[in-house]
Amino acid sequence: MEANKTIINGIQGAQNKERKKLPLSSDIVFKKVFAKEENKDLLKSLLESILKVEIENIEIQNPEIPKNILDNKTIALDIKAKINNNIICDVEIQVKNENNIDDRSLYYMVKLASNELKVGQEYTELNKTIVINLLNFNYFKRNSYHNIAHMKFEKTTKEAYVDLGYKEEDEIVSQNLEMHFIELPKFKKKNPDAEENINKWLWLISGEEERVKMAKKENKEIKKAIEVIDEMSMDPKEWATYESRQRAIMDYYAGMKSAERKGMEKRNERAE
Repeated sequence: MEANKTIINGIQGAQNKERKKLPLSSDIVFKKVFAKEENKDLLKSLLESILKVEIENIEIQNPEIPKNILDNKTIALDIKAKINNNIICDVEIQVKNENNIDDRSLYYMVKLASNELKVGQEYTELNKTIVINLLNFNYFKRNSYHNIAHMKFEKTTKEAYVDLGYKEEDEIVSQNLEMHFIELPKFKKKNPDAEENINKWLWLISGEEERVKMAKKENKEIKKAIEVIDEMSMDPKEWATYESRQRAIMDYYAGMKSAERKGMEKRNERAE
C-alpha cells in the first residue's frame, strides 16, 4: 500500500509540475484577473506601479465580460477604472500588432474624456484621462519599453518667436491627457531584476512567474494574483473560454489576411 501511495504521489507531483497555466498576457485572462471587484486590490497595485501615484480608492466601471465575446472577435477587453475620484483610466493588453495602436489609443482617450464631461460642467472640471497599453510586440522606434505621451507643443520657430522673457517655455498643452505604451519584448530585452513592483507585474504578465518568485521583496498582491491564476488554471471551463477566445482571434486575423490577399489578387488582375 505504501509503495502504491508513493507512486501515486510521484505521478501527481509530476502532473502538477507539467500543469500549464492560463497566460496573463491573454486579454480575456487579464480581464478576468484584474476586473473582478474582489481583485481590485490587484488592479490598484498594478496601476500604482505604472503611474507612480498613490491610489486611495479605485472603482472598476466595466467588470463584466461581454456575453458575445466569442462571437464578436473585434471586442476589446479593456478595463475602465476611476481613480481617487478624479482620474479616468483605461488599461488594455494587446497581443497582436494591428499597426494602429497609436490611433486606437488616441480614440480611446478622446472618447473617455468626452464621456466624462456632463452638461453644464466647466471644462476645468474635466477629469484627467489616462490610457495604458500593454503590448506584446514592439511598435515605436524608441529606446524605451515604457513610453509616456502627452499633447505637446512643437518647437518655437524663428518666424513666430516673440521675446517675452520666458527662460523655459511650456512644453505640454494639457496634463489631463496621458497615454502609456509598455512594450513587453523591449522589457524582456532590458531584463531588469524583479525587485520593483512594476518589474514584478511585467514579468508576471510576460509569463515569467519564477522570476517573480525569486525576488527578495514580497508583494502580497502579486502573490494573490498567482493564486488567482492557479485557481483559474484548474477550471476546465476557464480553459475552454480561453481557447475559444484564442480561436476566435486567430480566425479573425486569418480572415483579414485572406481578404487582403484577395484584394491584392484583384488589383493585380486589373493591372494586367
